[in-house]
Amino acid sequence: MGATSTASWWAHATKQTRAEAHRKMRLARAMDRDHEPVGDALFAGRLLTDQADVIVRAVDELPRDLVDPELVQRAELHLVGLARHHDAKELKVLGAAVLEHLAPEIAEAHEQAQLDREEKQAAQSARFTMSDDGHGRSHGRFTLPTMQAEMLRKHLLALASPRRTSDAGAGTGGTPPGEQKPLPHRMGLAFLEYVQRYPSDHVPQSGGVAATVVVTMTLETLMGGLASAALDTGAHISAGEARRLACEAGSIPAVLGGAGQVLDLGRKRRFHSEPQRIALGLRDGGCTTEGCDWPPGLCHAHHDPPWSAGGITDVDRGRLLCPHHHARAHDPTYRTTRLPGGKVAFTRRT
Repeated sequence: MGATSTASWWAHATKQTRAEAHRKMRLARAMDRDHEPVGDALFAGRLLTDQADVIVRAVDELPRDLVDPELVQRAELHLVGLARHHDAKELKVLGAAVLEHLAPEIAEAHEQAQLDREEKQAAQSARFTMSDDGHGRSHGRFTLPTMQAEMLRKHLLALASPRRTSDAGAGTGGTPPGEQKPLPHRMGLAFLEYVQRYPSDHVPQSGGVAATVVVTMTLETLMGGLASAALDTGAHISAGEARRLACEAGSIPAVLGGAGQVLDLGRKRRFHSEPQRIALGLRDGGCTTEGCDWPPGLCHAHHDPPWSAGGITDVDRGRLLCPHHHARAHDPTYRTTRLPGGKVAFTRRT
């Protein structure tokens, strides 16, 4: 009848699924080759076929370079005995730990060798790719070793925690306190903030210059114009984003005059020092926006008035703002109102 294999013929003849027939054929071949205790128990009715399949797989996966035939036999008999009290699903778990139960010293050596091999392979397979879609977004894929991936996950979860009353990363425009976003979106915003707030003094140099983004803008843009700004990578960003970056670490604002000459090349001294940040935290107690309760450790130091409007880097002319409200402070669609007592409020311009 033209069947491509014995298992396919068997499946057709007995109305089994092809997958089930192939699974049983693999089990039969395994018991024919070895696994006498499993075959005897199955023939005597002490094992179900799914239990037998799990035991055979567990025994075949034992490291033969570390385990002698006697220990293999003991492992198989041990699992056959356990089958009297455990179904196939439970046996699969017990089978994965059978070596640890019968020979813990061998199991430790095997696990160590396996982890060393996996970690080496993971480091060799580390990858990161990223491409711009031409519409203001970039997309990427990455492969990381488990340890570094878990480190990244923990960092982002801390930034995306619901305990932080605003879910927005710096520069996103944010979400009013009390509103919640899905976790994948919050993790994306957390990654945005994570990259942007990375300490620039930890970035290695490339060509003798720190690998820091340079934002080039005209004086008109800096003072409130609408023309876009350019990055030294060739990408463009909005005027509001450029003005906000002018007082953020991790970028250097280069301000050009009408003829294209450099009027000012931002200095890292523009950014508030650690003692200044501590002083602002003690004075402000957190975000200085009315109604916001972000703690000082999660806030940005903002020039008040903004640096683009003549602000200077000192405690008297600075204030703490959370990422959400810091973005508002540099967004031309919002008006900043200073309130009695040192607080500020943001209202959308009409």
